[in-house]
Amino acid sequence: MFGMPTANTLLDVIEAAPGGSTAILLPEGGIRVTYESLREQVRGMANALASLGVRKGDRISTVLPNGLPAIVSFLAASMAGTAAPLNPGYREEEFRFYLEDTNAKLVLCPVEGAAEARRAAEGLGIPVRALEMDGEGSVRIVDAPDGETARAPSGEDIALVLHTSGSTGRPKRVPIRHRNIAASVCNIVAHYALTPEDTALCVMPLFHVHGLVASTLSTLYSGGTVVVPAKFNPLSFWRTVRDARVTWYSAVPTIHNILLSRAGEERPAGAEGLRFIRSCSAALPPEMMEKMERVFGAPVLEAYGMTEASHQMASNPQPPAARKPGFVGRGTGIRISIMDEAGNHLPPGARGEVVIQGPNVVSGYENNPEANAKSFTNGWFRTGDQGFLDADGYLALTGRIKELINRGGEKIGPREIDEVLLSHPAVGEAVAFGVPHPMWGEEVAAAVVLKEPAAEGDILAFCKQRLADFKCPKKLYIIDTIPRTATGKIQRGEVARALTT
Repeated sequence: MFGMPTANTLLDVIEAAPGGSTAILLPEGGIRVTYESLREQVRGMANALASLGVRKGDRISTVLPNGLPAIVSFLAASMAGTAAPLNPGYREEEFRFYLEDTNAKLVLCPVEGAAEARRAAEGLGIPVRALEMDGEGSVRIVDAPDGETARAPSGEDIALVLHTSGSTGRPKRVPIRHRNIAASVCNIVAHYALTPEDTALCVMPLFHVHGLVASTLSTLYSGGTVVVPAKFNPLSFWRTVRDARVTWYSAVPTIHNILLSRAGEERPAGAEGLRFIRSCSAALPPEMMEKMERVFGAPVLEAYGMTEASHQMASNPQPPAARKPGFVGRGTGIRISIMDEAGNHLPPGARGEVVIQGPNVVSGYENNPEANAKSFTNGWFRTGDQGFLDADGYLALTGRIKELINRGGEKIGPREIDEVLLSHPAVGEAVAFGVPHPMWGEEVAAAVVLKEPAAEGDILAFCKQRLADFKCPKKLYIIDTIPRTATGKIQRGEVARALTT
């Protein structure tokens, strides 16, 4: 059965390390933030949020780039209320949807920028507060009142709300409890044997569980140091690894591929200090894994995670245990099984839907009984991924039952793109889908049937005004009819194959 996690809340996660050691390093300014300072800043901001009227369950949306403000505000929001971080690259319409759907009570953003988020919040009557950071690495809410003290969270409190994209319908809200995240953090720390001697480089966005849970919270719970650049920069990546003495990093295959393409066959300076490299959020081709290990000189551990599991579900182990190319490893602190449509568990080698059970798995989607009925069977969560277990219990993923587009680890719901296309006055029918891409794994494409003349460029420009860049179709097919099944359903995979082969 599952081991009981030591930590139960995010407060427990950041309380474990000695106060004088370095928690966070900002490489651009060389700013080091100790655990004592981090804890003081988080408590101070949580109290400021309480003084602004935030109570348990209230959603605080943050619109921030990677950096110390994103980390402090996430932790403070999860303690005073519930954190609801958003991608700063969203357009105004997207911000409006997520803020309204989440029922955000407050938006936190930088002093400068975030204009579209501000407009969306103001249009909905949601207060906006700015965060600023001084040259010493101290973050605060500008002109925040004081006087209130935030109540310490419990494991049952909702720490984080994120949206997971679906291939049909609107994005679903995923409420993640403190105990779910704490369990995932404990699993990651134990599996990779993280210690205070480790330094992680966070190159994944802090509005997703990959960057938040794997790179950041797990390192903080281990007592190590998280290096947080403002963004991923392949030109300075290895210099940062060398100067900060980074021992591991986690990223999507797209980032690994960019680093490989620049490295050639020479081991980059700084790579000699890496204990391991973690890859997650999209499939890692076996040939890329082999080249990474050869060029970077560190074991590459492919893992499997998703929002509904508070990130990690499985991972390949560290040497001397076997790392299997093409497999995402064994379950880490959770149970994994393969199930058929009728709910029967299948033997090793048989393909079916990957299902999971564990303390890191959420209880269900928020206010969505239909999705919950489809996603849970006898206490098992159906991931929507197809795969099989080998005789050693290693999991291989063979496809997606859900038709999400996986662009460099960013999961995109095609239905959302369909709806934007259908809102164009000239479009009568629309279907979005993923097509293979050498760098991103998949890229967004779409097909439309017009009801009046329109140019491809005009329709794509229409999308760019309403969708984040990574969601916008890069190729638009204008066709006469969209193929459907006998029951009238569109099969996105079949449409994609018909148009691209």
